Amino acid sequence: MSAPLQQLRHQFPALNQPDLVYLDNAATTQKPERVLSAMNRFYREQNANVHRGAHRLSDLATRAFEGARDRVQTFINAPAREEVIFTRGTTESMNLLARSLGSHLLQPGDEILIDTWAHHACIVPWQQMAMRTGAKLIPIPLTPEGDLDLDAYRALLGPKTKVVSLTQVSNALGKVAPLEVMLPAARAAGAITIVDGAQAVAHLEIDVQALGCDFYAFSGHKCYGPTGIGVLWGRQSLLEQMPPYQYGGEMIQQVSFEGSQFNRLPYKFEAGTPAIAEAIGLGEALAFIDGLDRKALQAHEAELMERVKAGIAALPGVEAIAGTGVNLGALSFRVEGEHHQDIGILLDQAGIAVRCGHHCCQPLMQALGLKGSCRVSFAAYNSLEEADAFLAALKEITEFLDD
Repeated sequence: MSAPLQQLRHQFPALNQPDLVYLDNAATTQKPERVLSAMNRFYREQNANVHRGAHRLSDLATRAFEGARDRVQTFINAPAREEVIFTRGTTESMNLLARSLGSHLLQPGDEILIDTWAHHACIVPWQQMAMRTGAKLIPIPLTPEGDLDLDAYRALLGPKTKVVSLTQVSNALGKVAPLEVMLPAARAAGAITIVDGAQAVAHLEIDVQALGCDFYAFSGHKCYGPTGIGVLWGRQSLLEQMPPYQYGGEMIQQVSFEGSQFNRLPYKFEAGTPAIAEAIGLGEALAFIDGLDRKALQAHEAELMERVKAGIAALPGVEAIAGTGVNLGALSFRVEGEHHQDIGILLDQAGIAVRCGHHCCQPLMQALGLKGSCRVSFAAYNSLEEADAFLAALKEITEFLDD
């Protein structure tokens, strides 16, 4: 293991324990010390509610909380800080969009296109809104290789298409959507575009202006930040038109028994006391990522992926799923004749942490003809030695099961 990688790993307390090879990063990443310290410092030294206190601690808390918003704005190159809305995660971001944008936009017969890779958090909110409004939820099919079928996508786009929801990186397969092709096509059809960036932010540099989408969502805990915090970025012109998602304190300007006036952006969509410490932790996590050599990191993760793909290809009875072409951060595989959960348990007994199941992508599994899979996923701190340990354990397991 190289010295720089060792130094990086030392920043993650959870990794400093024996017999642990953590390859479940697509589910959640470990947290660096600076994130833990920032949240600890807030509760020890700055704990107060934000925005409305007339005392020093509240001012400190507000500055730290809004500083995290500024960090997010810079990290994704958002045009304005008012466009950055804190949510509990990608799931709440998608529910906010479906509930607010969907109720504002959709009419009976309208169409919502969504990719077959989509996480349940993207599918179900729009499915429910489609049922409520009479709109149709239409999946974008896959090619035999597991990529999105661009010809089919273009054929589905039309005047009834009001929303296109795309997954930037598949959480189950690690496949990367060609957004540079799909987003312009959606815009040309007059559709509003949404990108689920949950599996992208830890691996790719994000520039929402360069992407050209209308909304972008991600979760803090998948990019070295805490759980319970996420981001929805949206174009201000659209956010201004959308009704609030939840009601209560913080999101109002004035309330009487006759009616209420809502707050300006972004507070209009942040009802109640926000997750202050978590937002501060997220800001620190993004600062951590900004401090990495992103090109070197991408090269390192690509080397990890190629090592694992080659190793799996060499194991009899083990098959990578949609393993041709580029897989970013995550790779699913199956062992012939064995249940994915059994493989996961045996890997865990060998000290290897992977994910097994449908990965909150049951329609994708149905499209692939699978009940589930095992998934290995990487983060910046994983090493080639860990990839080799995973492959050695998998080899031993398959040989044991063949006896």
